[in-house]
Amino acid sequence: MIRVNLQYYAQLREQAGMSGEQVNTVATSLRELYEELRARFGFSLAADALKVAVNAQFSAWDRPLHDGDTIVFIPPVAGG
Repeated sequence: MIRVNLQYYAQLREQAGMSGEQVNTVATSLRELYEELRARFGFSLAADALKVAVNAQFSAWDRPLHDGDTIVFIPPVAGG
């Protein structure tokens, strides 16, 4: 099992009810991890609507997870 640090922003923070957490996961990729979280929290956004960063660098969804990674899921931002 892999342990990662997660940070949630905007809509995802509201839906998760927290700004971050550490989780143990059996997911092997960022996409699998997000789908686990989506099922757990009921996130309304599909992975393709988000950007994802690992250890402060934007990343592809198929990137493998590593123990200790810090992952940030970034929803689209609306402004005006």
